[in-house]
Amino acid sequence: MGSKPFFTFLESVKECYEAIVMAKFLGLMYTYLNISISKTIVPDEIKGRQIHHSFPMTLFQPHTAHLNHHTLKLLKNWTWQFVVIRPVLSILMVALQMFGMYPSWLSWTFTIILNISVSLALYSLVVFYHVFAKELAPHKPLAKFLCVKGIVFFVFWQGILLNILVALGIIRSHHFWLEVERIQEGIQNVLVIVEMVFFSIAMRHAYSAAPYRQEAVASSGDKKKE
Repeated sequence: MGSKPFFTFLESVKECYEAIVMAKFLGLMYTYLNISISKTIVPDEIKGRQIHHSFPMTLFQPHTAHLNHHTLKLLKNWTWQFVVIRPVLSILMVALQMFGMYPSWLSWTFTIILNISVSLALYSLVVFYHVFAKELAPHKPLAKFLCVKGIVFFVFWQGILLNILVALGIIRSHHFWLEVERIQEGIQNVLVIVEMVFFSIAMRHAYSAAPYRQEAVASSGDKKKE
């Protein structure tokens, strides 16, 4: 049970959950906008709204695009690609480690792919927020977005930083019975625990239940009048 594939599996489950959180957050924004996430039909009143892309996306997309069915679907797909790529690469990593075919160069290749994938997903969420900032303003999505983005950002990038520190020999094992990988995982887990304390406080305010309580009270009052 202490094998490397097992620990990779546990890490992959956590990171796949983070990908699902991003997808669910996008679905929440679609719900606020009253747009079907499956059909991605843009209401007529907001069609043609400008979408401004930044470098390096301008290498593949025009600097200024207009909101329509195609561009909205593209933003959705840019987020969902991470939801697909993350579990696929996780399965490959676990399988290759079990069969002893997981060299360091392949590990870095997967890391680069995931880096590009998560960056694209976060970028699409930022663009989505800017496009619908006016409609989403009553729901205070910025705090919600920063919570989601912050969790994914910190967990993913601090993992990359720890990998670099291990590769440079800054983090190393001082005992023959304790592998450097376990030390790295321990540091990562401690950091995540500390970060989750602060994020839980932020999320309590960002995802407050107060609006739903008010709706429930109002609905209950209407029923009594009837």
